[in-house]
Amino acid sequence: MFLRRDRAMTGIMIMLDVAFYAGRTGTVNAADIAQRAGLVRRGIEPLLQMLSRSSLLESVRGPRGGYRLGRPRRDISITEIVSTVVNTDPDSDDGSSGDLYQKVLDPFWREEDEALGARLREVTLDDLVRKAEAAGLRRPLTEPISFSI
Repeated sequence: MFLRRDRAMTGIMIMLDVAFYAGRTGTVNAADIAQRAGLVRRGIEPLLQMLSRSSLLESVRGPRGGYRLGRPRRDISITEIVSTVVNTDPDSDDGSSGDLYQKVLDPFWREEDEALGARLREVTLDDLVRKAEAAGLRRPLTEPISFSI
């Protein structure tokens, strides 16, 4: 599952961005997510679609449209995000073969993958948002303050 680290990290980054910047009721658009993450919008769109199809994200249409979490952030584990965006097929052929791969490397990697998966099942989006807040990151105000006299 975790062999595709870049894709996994990008999926986590997208979800964390939505959780952090959209809050409970707002939305964030794909362009803003891409800009804050230093990514190309076209590159994250397939991941946004995967996350939306899995109901981790909800796509909102209209002038204030964008993405918001499909469930409360405390109910979304990091493993669930990674599983969604990496979309591993256990029967797929990695192209590797031979005794060293089959008897040493593959069993070793499966053990490490399971250990990491177990750790990440314990971590939720809420945990990461709290880490962002503890690191001093601040969310922008959702609506600018305006005064009329």
